[in-house]
Amino acid sequence: MNDTSPDELAGIIGTAAEAAPILAATAPRERAAALVAAADALDAAVDRLVPIAMRETGLAEARLRGESKRTSVQLRLFAEVVADGAFLDVRIDDADPDFVLGPRPELRRVLAPVGPVLNFAASNFPFAFSVAGGDTAAALAAGSPVVVKAHEGHPELSRRTGDIVADALTTAGLPVGTLSVIFGREVGVTALRDPRIAAAAFTGSTRGGIALAAIASSRPNPIPFFGELGSVNPVFVTPAAADAGLDALSEAFVASVSGSAGQLCTKSGFLFVPRGADVPVAESAGSIGEHRMLYAGIAEGFRTRREEILGTNGVESLVDGEVREEDDGDVWVRPTFARTDVATLRRERERVLDEAFGPLSIVVDYDDPAELPALVAEFFPGNLTGTIQTAPDEDPAGYAALAAAIAAHSGRVIVDGWPTGVAVTPAMTHGGPFPATVGGGGTSVGTAAVSRFLRPVTYQDAPQAILPPALRDDNPWGVPQKRSPAGESSTWGSLSSARGQGVGA
Repeated sequence: MNDTSPDELAGIIGTAAEAAPILAATAPRERAAALVAAADALDAAVDRLVPIAMRETGLAEARLRGESKRTSVQLRLFAEVVADGAFLDVRIDDADPDFVLGPRPELRRVLAPVGPVLNFAASNFPFAFSVAGGDTAAALAAGSPVVVKAHEGHPELSRRTGDIVADALTTAGLPVGTLSVIFGREVGVTALRDPRIAAAAFTGSTRGGIALAAIASSRPNPIPFFGELGSVNPVFVTPAAADAGLDALSEAFVASVSGSAGQLCTKSGFLFVPRGADVPVAESAGSIGEHRMLYAGIAEGFRTRREEILGTNGVESLVDGEVREEDDGDVWVRPTFARTDVATLRRERERVLDEAFGPLSIVVDYDDPAELPALVAEFFPGNLTGTIQTAPDEDPAGYAALAAAIAAHSGRVIVDGWPTGVAVTPAMTHGGPFPATVGGGGTSVGTAAVSRFLRPVTYQDAPQAILPPALRDDNPWGVPQKRSPAGESSTWGSLSSARGQGVGA
């Protein structure tokens, strides 16, 4: 796929900028209907798109069909969010001459779309984190046009998906320029610097995300940049769980590490176990067939990290795995498992702790479960997830401190599950402290993702005729409005006082 030319790029961004005020003024239910139309179009095209995705990425048909369904479900979920209207967070404070701090003007606040969003698509989810994926869906739901920088790992799929979704959106009544796709790494950087781009989203490597975030923040007009970067997603096995036997847990661990050749941001990169615990991964790993990696850059990065980890003093191989390159450049892998201990992790942290993006994980022996909360802070300051594996009927009080430590350094705390498999649902958080994410945190999965592409605007003493529909008294969009009536301030604090006396408990 040829890179987008400078003239083409200027025209695409210009069209997106022209579409922005039209899209922002579109009634929520009309925008929701367009998202459903896009989902319908993707579902109808799945038999044409999946073979292209298989050829370009090497991912299995079943995985890709499931991911395509997840993508259309995301669009439908955000349609529900838009139609409901609560995401606009409308607040109306009536004028109050008797306000406790002096006369209060009438104030009306709403969340407005930021404007054109640049979305850097990911390589490892060619549907769900690509052209029509979660960041695109969230930005469209917010009312912002999207320019997608396609990933070079699946260019044909990106073009086809973009054509299908853009056509569905405009046919449903949204303006031309609501969704566009551009190609080329340097083209993406040029787009990020364009003053008409109002925000950007990224899913990919830590190094790439940090570099792009620096560009976004150093522009003459800096913009929000939301990057989901690297994560190693540590898993901690309690002594009681180890005593109960780790056969089933080891099998699930291998599946979590090897699925999609480990090319998942939620792969379990470390498994902490009591020293000497039997972790029988060899048999399960031996039954895993080889899997093609997404593209040459990821394969080379995995090969380098694997060699570095296995060559570290104090790290032993449990399962060697395999990295095999074919004449055409495709790289095929089998899972690798290593083992070390906390002392080695501390001594060799520069070689061992960084993410190995592929089917590799490290079992780490610990001596005292009381030290685990401190190890989270020491080794894993920012991750997407942290997991605790427990024994049946184990007292939660025994791992409450560990859960609190994980919560302080991760976006999702998992008990007796695995981080791979991110539910597309309102309560999901797919993000975490740096370096898991950059640009203010938030989530790239779940309905809260829409907030990244909104900004607050307050109107003071404005006549009804100039107010946005969501703020008007006749409320033509029918969105929830939270109103603070005059005189309310004189009662502030009374509810908390009443509760303190046992009232309303």
